[in-house]
Amino acid sequence: MPAALNYDDLKDAISRVYPTLPKQLQLIARFALDKPNELALGTVASVADAAGVQPSSLIRFSNALEFGGFSEMQQVFRDHLVERSASYRERIDQLRRRSKPAGAESGVLHQFVGDAVSELGHLEENVTEADITAAAQLICAAKCVHVLGQRRAYPLAAYLAYALGQLELKTYRLDGMGGMLSDSLRAIDPDDLLIVASFHSYAQEVIDATLAVHARGVPVIAITDSSLSPLKPPSRVCFELSVGSKQAFRSLVAPLCLAQALVVSTGHQLTEQAAKAAPAKKANGRAALKKTAGAAKAKGVH
Repeated sequence: MPAALNYDDLKDAISRVYPTLPKQLQLIARFALDKPNELALGTVASVADAAGVQPSSLIRFSNALEFGGFSEMQQVFRDHLVERSASYRERIDQLRRRSKPAGAESGVLHQFVGDAVSELGHLEENVTEADITAAAQLICAAKCVHVLGQRRAYPLAAYLAYALGQLELKTYRLDGMGGMLSDSLRAIDPDDLLIVASFHSYAQEVIDATLAVHARGVPVIAITDSSLSPLKPPSRVCFELSVGSKQAFRSLVAPLCLAQALVVSTGHQLTEQAAKAAPAKKANGRAALKKTAGAAKAKGVH
Protein backbone atom coordinates (compact mmCIF):
# COMPACT_ATOMS: atom_id res chain seq x y z
CA MET A 1 0.00 0.00 0.00
CA PRO A 2 1.66 3.28 -1.10
CA ALA A 3 1.77 6.24 1.27
CA ALA A 4 -1.27 8.54 1.14
CA LEU A 5 -0.84 11.70 -0.90
CA ASN A 6 -3.65 13.75 0.64
CA TYR A 7 -5.32 14.14 4.02
CA ASP A 8 -8.55 12.28 3.19
CA ASP A 9 -6.62 9.25 1.95
CA LEU A 10 -4.39 9.42 5.02
CA LYS A 11 -7.44 9.43 7.32
CA ASP A 12 -8.75 6.33 5.55
CA ALA A 13 -5.34 4.65 5.82
CA ILE A 14 -5.15 5.35 9.56
CA SER A 15 -8.63 3.89 10.04
CA ARG A 16 -7.66 0.73 8.16
CA VAL A 17 -4.46 0.02 10.07
CA TYR A 18 -5.71 1.18 13.49
CA PRO A 19 -6.95 -2.26 14.70
CA THR A 20 -3.57 -3.84 13.91
CA LEU A 21 -1.45 -1.21 15.66
CA PRO A 22 0.10 -1.61 19.13
CA LYS A 23 -1.38 0.56 21.87
CA GLN A 24 1.29 3.29 21.65
CA LEU A 25 0.69 3.74 17.93
CA GLN A 26 -3.08 3.73 18.45
CA LEU A 27 -2.61 6.71 20.77
CA ILE A 28 -0.82 8.54 17.95
CA ALA A 29 -3.54 7.57 15.46
CA ARG A 30 -6.26 9.03 17.65
CA PHE A 31 -4.20 12.17 18.31
CA ALA A 32 -3.58 12.62 14.56
CA LEU A 33 -7.28 12.45 13.75
CA ASP A 34 -8.45 14.50 16.74
CA LYS A 35 -5.80 17.24 16.43
CA PRO A 36 -4.40 17.27 12.88
CA ASN A 37 -3.33 20.91 13.11
CA GLU A 38 -1.19 20.26 16.17
CA LEU A 39 0.50 17.39 14.39
CA ALA A 40 1.04 19.58 11.33
CA LEU A 41 2.80 22.35 13.26
CA GLY A 42 4.57 20.50 16.06
CA THR A 43 8.04 19.03 16.37
CA VAL A 44 8.62 15.33 16.93
CA ALA A 45 9.23 16.03 20.61
CA SER A 46 6.16 18.27 21.13
CA VAL A 47 3.80 15.95 19.24
CA ALA A 48 5.10 12.92 21.14
CA ASP A 49 4.61 14.74 24.44
CA ALA A 50 1.08 15.83 23.53
CA ALA A 51 0.15 12.31 22.41
CA GLY A 52 1.72 10.74 25.49
CA VAL A 53 4.21 8.53 23.60
CA GLN A 54 7.93 8.27 22.97
CA PRO A 55 9.34 10.23 19.98
CA SER A 56 10.51 6.98 18.39
CA SER A 57 6.87 5.85 18.27
CA LEU A 58 6.12 8.62 15.77
CA ILE A 59 8.70 7.18 13.40
CA ARG A 60 7.20 3.71 13.77
CA PHE A 61 3.71 5.13 13.18
CA SER A 62 4.87 6.89 10.01
CA ASN A 63 6.51 3.68 8.77
CA ALA A 64 3.30 1.73 9.45
CA LEU A 65 1.59 4.09 6.99
CA GLU A 66 4.33 3.50 4.38
CA PHE A 67 6.04 6.88 4.90
CA GLY A 68 9.82 7.16 4.95
CA GLY A 69 9.72 9.15 8.19
CA PHE A 70 7.73 11.51 10.39
CA SER A 71 8.50 14.63 8.31
CA GLU A 72 7.14 12.99 5.17
CA MET A 73 3.87 12.12 6.88
CA GLN A 74 3.69 15.51 8.60
CA GLN A 75 3.83 17.24 5.21
CA VAL A 76 0.43 15.74 4.33
CA PHE A 77 -1.02 17.32 7.47
CA ARG A 78 0.68 20.63 6.65
CA ASP A 79 -0.69 20.63 3.11
CA HIS A 80 -4.15 20.06 4.54
CA LEU A 81 -3.72 23.00 6.90
CA VAL A 82 -2.61 25.28 4.07
CA GLU A 83 -5.62 24.28 1.97
CA ARG A 84 -7.98 25.64 4.58
CA SER A 85 -9.15 29.16 3.89
CA ALA A 86 -6.98 31.81 5.53
CA SER A 87 -9.95 34.15 5.69
CA TYR A 88 -11.91 31.48 7.54
CA ARG A 89 -9.15 31.11 10.15
CA GLU A 90 -9.07 34.88 10.55
CA ARG A 91 -12.82 34.86 11.10
CA ILE A 92 -12.44 32.25 13.83
CA ASP A 93 -9.75 34.35 15.53
CA GLN A 94 -11.98 37.42 15.39
CA LEU A 95 -14.84 35.51 16.98
CA ARG A 96 -12.53 34.32 19.74
CA ARG A 97 -11.39 37.88 20.48
CA ARG A 98 -14.94 39.24 20.27
CA SER A 99 -16.18 36.73 22.84
CA LYS A 100 -14.06 38.49 25.52
CA PRO A 101 -14.58 42.22 26.21
CA ALA A 102 -11.45 44.36 26.30
CA GLY A 103 -9.86 44.36 29.75
CA ALA A 104 -12.01 41.50 31.04
CA GLU A 105 -10.36 38.62 32.83
CA SER A 106 -10.50 35.23 31.20
CA GLY A 107 -13.07 33.00 32.88
CA VAL A 108 -14.92 29.75 32.49
CA LEU A 109 -17.50 31.18 30.07
CA HIS A 110 -14.81 32.69 27.86
CA GLN A 111 -12.96 29.37 27.76
CA PHE A 112 -16.09 27.43 26.79
CA VAL A 113 -17.09 30.00 24.15
CA GLY A 114 -13.62 29.83 22.61
CA ASP A 115 -13.69 26.03 22.59
CA ALA A 116 -17.17 26.04 21.05
CA VAL A 117 -16.09 28.39 18.25
CA SER A 118 -13.15 26.12 17.47
CA GLU A 119 -15.39 23.06 17.59
CA LEU A 120 -17.81 24.62 15.11
CA GLY A 121 -14.87 25.33 12.81
CA HIS A 122 -13.94 21.65 12.86
CA LEU A 123 -17.58 20.75 12.21
CA GLU A 124 -17.78 22.86 9.07
CA GLU A 125 -14.47 21.44 7.87
CA ASN A 126 -15.26 17.75 8.48
CA VAL A 127 -18.94 17.47 7.49
CA THR A 128 -19.96 17.81 3.86
CA GLU A 129 -23.28 18.97 2.47
CA ALA A 130 -23.41 15.75 0.45
CA ASP A 131 -23.42 13.67 3.64
CA ILE A 132 -26.18 15.79 5.19
CA THR A 133 -28.27 15.44 2.02
CA ALA A 134 -27.70 11.68 1.91
CA ALA A 135 -28.71 11.33 5.55
CA ALA A 136 -31.83 13.44 5.03
CA GLN A 137 -32.84 11.25 2.10
CA LEU A 138 -32.49 8.14 4.25
CA ILE A 139 -34.67 9.72 6.94
CA CYS A 140 -37.36 10.72 4.44
CA ALA A 141 -37.39 7.25 2.88
CA ALA A 142 -37.67 5.37 6.18
CA LYS A 143 -40.97 3.89 7.28
CA CYS A 144 -39.96 4.64 10.86
CA VAL A 145 -36.94 6.37 12.41
CA HIS A 146 -35.38 5.02 15.63
CA VAL A 147 -32.84 7.11 17.58
CA LEU A 148 -30.36 5.80 20.14
CA GLY A 149 -27.80 7.67 22.24
CA GLN A 150 -26.48 6.98 25.72
CA ARG A 151 -24.47 8.94 28.30
CA ARG A 152 -23.12 12.19 26.76
CA ALA A 153 -24.99 11.55 23.50
CA TYR A 154 -28.34 11.13 25.26
CA PRO A 155 -29.40 14.83 24.86
CA LEU A 156 -28.56 14.58 21.16
CA ALA A 157 -30.81 11.55 20.71
CA ALA A 158 -33.60 13.24 22.66
CA TYR A 159 -33.42 16.34 20.45
CA LEU A 160 -33.41 14.36 17.21
CA ALA A 161 -36.40 12.28 18.28
CA TYR A 162 -38.32 15.42 19.26
CA ALA A 163 -37.42 17.50 16.19
CA LEU A 164 -38.03 14.74 13.63
CA GLY A 165 -41.35 14.05 15.32
CA GLN A 166 -42.26 17.70 14.78
CA LEU A 167 -41.82 17.06 11.05
CA GLU A 168 -44.62 14.48 11.44
CA LEU A 169 -42.23 11.59 10.84
CA LYS A 170 -42.83 8.42 12.82
CA THR A 171 -39.91 8.63 15.25
CA TYR A 172 -39.03 6.65 18.38
CA ARG A 173 -36.25 7.23 20.89
CA LEU A 174 -34.76 3.99 22.20
CA ASP A 175 -33.75 4.26 25.84
CA GLY A 176 -33.50 0.66 26.99
CA MET A 177 -35.56 1.29 30.11
CA GLY A 178 -36.39 -1.86 32.03
CA GLY A 179 -33.78 -3.81 30.07
CA MET A 180 -36.02 -3.76 26.98
CA LEU A 181 -33.49 -2.44 24.45
CA SER A 182 -33.00 -5.85 22.79
CA ASP A 183 -36.76 -6.25 22.37
CA SER A 184 -37.04 -2.76 20.87
CA LEU A 185 -34.25 -3.54 18.41
CA ARG A 186 -35.98 -6.72 17.24
CA ALA A 187 -39.02 -4.62 16.32
CA ILE A 188 -36.98 -2.53 13.83
CA ASP A 189 -37.75 -3.51 10.22
CA PRO A 190 -35.35 -3.30 7.24
CA ASP A 191 -37.54 -0.48 5.89
CA ASP A 192 -36.84 1.52 9.06
CA LEU A 193 -33.78 3.59 9.94
CA LEU A 194 -31.57 3.72 13.04
CA ILE A 195 -29.76 6.92 14.00
CA VAL A 196 -27.06 6.36 16.63
CA ALA A 197 -24.78 8.75 18.48
CA SER A 198 -21.77 7.89 20.62
CA PHE A 199 -18.38 9.41 21.37
CA HIS A 200 -15.13 8.12 22.87
CA SER A 201 -15.30 6.16 25.17
CA TYR A 202 -18.14 4.58 23.24
CA ALA A 203 -21.25 3.17 24.92
CA GLN A 204 -21.08 -0.59 24.40
CA GLU A 205 -24.86 -0.94 24.24
CA VAL A 206 -24.93 1.52 21.33
CA ILE A 207 -22.20 -0.37 19.49
CA ASP A 208 -23.97 -3.70 20.02
CA ALA A 209 -27.32 -2.26 18.88
CA THR A 210 -25.76 -0.79 15.73
CA LEU A 211 -24.09 -4.05 14.77
CA ALA A 212 -27.27 -6.03 15.47
CA VAL A 213 -29.57 -3.98 13.24
CA HIS A 214 -26.90 -3.59 10.53
CA ALA A 215 -26.64 -7.38 10.33
CA ARG A 216 -30.38 -7.46 9.51
CA GLY A 217 -30.00 -4.96 6.67
CA VAL A 218 -31.33 -1.90 8.53
CA PRO A 219 -29.64 1.33 7.32
CA VAL A 220 -27.74 3.26 10.00
CA ILE A 221 -26.76 6.92 10.35
CA ALA A 222 -23.97 7.46 12.90
CA ILE A 223 -22.94 10.66 14.67
CA THR A 224 -19.55 10.09 16.28
CA ASP A 225 -16.13 11.62 16.84
CA SER A 226 -13.63 10.14 14.37
CA SER A 227 -12.99 7.65 11.62
CA LEU A 228 -11.69 5.28 14.33
CA SER A 229 -15.15 4.99 15.84
CA PRO A 230 -16.61 1.46 15.89
CA LEU A 231 -19.85 3.01 14.59
CA LYS A 232 -18.33 3.91 11.22
CA PRO A 233 -18.08 0.46 9.51
CA PRO A 234 -21.76 -0.51 9.96
CA SER A 235 -23.17 2.93 9.09
CA ARG A 236 -24.58 4.04 5.73
CA VAL A 237 -23.70 7.68 6.54
CA CYS A 238 -21.18 8.51 9.26
CA PHE A 239 -20.59 12.02 10.62
CA GLU A 240 -17.07 12.29 12.10
CA LEU A 241 -17.03 15.47 14.17
CA SER A 242 -13.41 15.32 15.43
CA VAL A 243 -14.52 16.51 18.86
CA GLY A 244 -11.80 16.27 21.50
CA SER A 245 -11.96 13.40 23.95
CA LYS A 246 -9.57 14.65 26.65
CA GLN A 247 -11.46 17.65 28.03
CA ALA A 248 -13.02 17.15 31.45
CA PHE A 249 -16.30 18.65 30.19
CA ARG A 250 -16.81 17.90 26.52
CA SER A 251 -19.06 20.19 24.54
CA LEU A 252 -22.22 19.24 22.66
CA VAL A 253 -22.22 22.41 20.58
CA ALA A 254 -21.05 20.77 17.34
CA PRO A 255 -23.21 17.61 17.62
CA LEU A 256 -26.34 19.66 18.33
CA CYS A 257 -25.54 22.09 15.50
CA LEU A 258 -25.19 19.11 13.15
CA ALA A 259 -28.47 17.66 14.43
CA GLN A 260 -30.28 20.93 13.71
CA ALA A 261 -28.80 21.08 10.20
CA LEU A 262 -29.90 17.49 9.64
CA VAL A 263 -33.47 18.21 10.78
CA VAL A 264 -33.73 21.34 8.62
CA SER A 265 -32.32 19.50 5.59
CA THR A 266 -34.90 16.75 6.15
CA GLY A 267 -37.63 19.36 6.28
CA HIS A 268 -36.48 20.78 2.95
CA GLN A 269 -36.48 17.28 1.43
CA LEU A 270 -40.04 16.64 2.63
CA THR A 271 -41.22 19.97 1.21
CA GLU A 272 -39.64 19.20 -2.17
CA GLN A 273 -41.19 15.75 -2.22
CA ALA A 274 -44.62 17.18 -1.43
CA ALA A 275 -44.27 19.80 -4.16
CA LYS A 276 -43.36 17.14 -6.75
CA ALA A 277 -46.18 14.85 -5.63
CA ALA A 278 -48.90 17.55 -5.72
CA PRO A 279 -49.35 17.78 -9.55
CA ALA A 280 -49.42 13.99 -9.90
CA LYS A 281 -51.94 13.69 -7.08
CA LYS A 282 -54.11 16.35 -8.66
CA ALA A 283 -53.94 14.63 -12.06
CA ASN A 284 -54.83 11.27 -10.51
CA GLY A 285 -57.78 12.89 -8.75
CA ARG A 286 -59.08 14.34 -12.02
CA ALA A 287 -58.67 11.00 -13.77
CA ALA A 288 -60.56 9.21 -10.99
CA LEU A 289 -63.36 11.80 -11.11
CA LYS A 290 -63.62 11.48 -14.90
CA LYS A 291 -63.72 7.69 -14.62
CA THR A 292 -66.48 7.85 -12.00
CA ALA A 293 -68.49 10.27 -14.09
CA GLY A 294 -68.11 8.03 -17.15
CA ALA A 295 -69.27 4.97 -15.23
CA ALA A 296 -72.26 6.84 -13.86
CA LYS A 297 -73.23 8.03 -17.34
CA ALA A 298 -73.00 4.48 -18.72
CA LYS A 299 -75.41 3.35 -16.01
CA GLY A 300 -77.78 6.19 -16.75
CA VAL A 301 -77.15 7.93 -13.43
CA HIS A 302 -77.47 11.75 -13.62
